[in-house]
Amino acid sequence: MQAEIIALGSELTNGEKLDTNSQWLSTELAATGISTHFHTTIADHIDEIVDQLRLSSQRSDLVLITGGLGPTLDDLTRQAMAELIGTDLVLDQESLHTIESMFQKRSREMPERNRIQAMVPQGAEAIQNLHGTAPGIWMQVPRTDSKPDCCIAAMPGVPSEMKPMFFQSILPRLSHESNIIRFARINCFGVGESKTEELLGDITSRGRDPEVGITAHEATITLRIKAMGESVEACEQKISETYELIHERIGEFIFGYEDEELEHIVVALLGQQEQTLATCECGTGGLLSYRFNDVASSANFYAGGTVSTIQSVLNQKAQQTGNNQITLDASDAISLAKATREKYASDFALSIILDVNQSWQESENAPQAFVALAAEGVELVEEIGLTVNRAIAKSRVTKAALNLLRRTLISSADEK
Repeated sequence: MQAEIIALGSELTNGEKLDTNSQWLSTELAATGISTHFHTTIADHIDEIVDQLRLSSQRSDLVLITGGLGPTLDDLTRQAMAELIGTDLVLDQESLHTIESMFQKRSREMPERNRIQAMVPQGAEAIQNLHGTAPGIWMQVPRTDSKPDCCIAAMPGVPSEMKPMFFQSILPRLSHESNIIRFARINCFGVGESKTEELLGDITSRGRDPEVGITAHEATITLRIKAMGESVEACEQKISETYELIHERIGEFIFGYEDEELEHIVVALLGQQEQTLATCECGTGGLLSYRFNDVASSANFYAGGTVSTIQSVLNQKAQQTGNNQITLDASDAISLAKATREKYASDFALSIILDVNQSWQESENAPQAFVALAAEGVELVEEIGLTVNRAIAKSRVTKAALNLLRRTLISSADEK
């Protein structure tokens, strides 16, 4: 199957916003074995959109559109799709009811203009949007030369709406008639991409069923499993068997599945054990506390925290020691964690020391960051070598801190 992606919006063509949707969709399609041959970005002009849809629908088996499904006058996707097949827009009552209900839940009156979002080309199908007001549209377009119909799927441009719609409503439609495709993801931390492949061995070999691919993002390794079979049960059985093999080989590095991040796991474990966390961050700008507190219900388990700069901690140490020629080390990280735990009366405390101002490329030795954990009878510290850019360093170090706490919580639970 040959696919192409069209991103709509003048804010994309004039440079106000970056089209990240097309990149994401291409990656997801590739994971299913579908090759993307074209990316097109078009401003909000109906004639140009229709011309592009006419070209795309004849040369590609699948066309994914993002954007242009809102209620304003410059949202032209549905009109362009209707013009493409020479039909009118018709009201989808179920979509209208869903949109009205969303406004009612927010205690707001629905503007009349929002009715347009429930309009779809006659013969097309509305796709439910569980995360916003704009339904998607699924439409099939006849092609010349006895080719199978081209499938066009229009989705919102907002990634938080587009991504779940793609997974829930678009991806299942792309399965071959004789096969069902199911996907799963395993998330790991504490091991590199090449080492992961080495440990997994033949599990990642080409042509294996199910296929297992490896991707890395800011030190998180994701294993992407694709299973094909004649039934859902057959696919799930293959995934389950592969899960077991992966756990046997790299189980110590696995922390979650699908969209789970380290902070989700840590909050869940703290909740299960009814314990609290405090944080002390030096050089991260508060990224650790932000990640933790961005998880639902995390406030119940967060005792508090401090965010400071490297220089302020250096100054404090200099005053205490009377020595201006000092550096920060693992013992300082432990001291900060212990002091933080005492200050906030928490069960656990994490500290981070990261000097983001150091010139890494000019240093002979890779600079170090320190993460430490303090708890009753527990003092742990890890030294982390960093050779990446500053933004990724912050992400990697905060993940390392969360992972240190995750491992400790699991060990604590196992001992009980």
